[in-house]
Amino acid sequence: MKSLVVIITGLSGSGKTVALRAIEDSGFFCVDNLPPQLIDEFIHIAADRKYVQNVGIGIDIREKEFLSNIEEEIRALRGKYNISVIFLEAGRDVLIRRYKETRRPHPLEGSSIESSIEEEMRLVEPLRAVADKVIETSSLNPHQLRELVTAFLGLTGAGFKIVLMSFGYKNGVPQSADLLFDARFLPNPFFVPELKELTGMDRPVMDFVSGNALTKEFVNKLEDLLFFLIPQYRKEGKSSLTIGIGCTGGRHRSPVIAEMLAEQLDKKLRLPITVVHRDI
Repeated sequence: MKSLVVIITGLSGSGKTVALRAIEDSGFFCVDNLPPQLIDEFIHIAADRKYVQNVGIGIDIREKEFLSNIEEEIRALRGKYNISVIFLEAGRDVLIRRYKETRRPHPLEGSSIESSIEEEMRLVEPLRAVADKVIETSSLNPHQLRELVTAFLGLTGAGFKIVLMSFGYKNGVPQSADLLFDARFLPNPFFVPELKELTGMDRPVMDFVSGNALTKEFVNKLEDLLFFLIPQYRKEGKSSLTIGIGCTGGRHRSPVIAEMLAEQLDKKLRLPITVVHRDI
């Protein structure tokens, strides 16, 4: 099966960076501002890397000197690769407002923003003509644009990752955590002589923690909360969620809770889940 090559192009200020990041978060190997004449060579080099499956490429007016034969270039690429071209545009008034809000100069640096936009529309028309999808972004916020791009490519929900991290509060809270839950109220195996030197990855400790009625209730409530929250985070465009589970030392209770949650989330959500036991 051929790798998917997605070309993101369009008018400056229409959301190309947002779109390119959306597919990058879905696992694409992306490069921005690549001259069209180098695309074939770039894809060929990327294909030799086993970790590169799909490629995303940004093309815009900054490469105007290379756009003269763009239709022929795209046609040639379609004969060799699975190419999808997405063209983004927005109304003149919207583009002018966005430039004024960001206070960034237009890449063409004409006598005015208005004249630069008009000239850009003329120059990128060949790209628009070969696009598989034209998206008008005037009324879209970044989250909605991400949704449209990933849905068009069949990537909706792809690339979202969950990290469950157990840790010990005495060693500091993980700065990368999006959500934190405290398990220090649960019975502590540290005070059981035969369990003290073991960890939450050892069966006796797992049985001790998971067999407690309070643990089961705690995990059930966390599952309900996470089953509600995770779809909301995905909808808002997050590409990953790090969930911290803490106990005192990070060696007994929190690793067991993290493993229990990972098993349940994997069964019901079918998303990539990584479990990290920071302090074991």
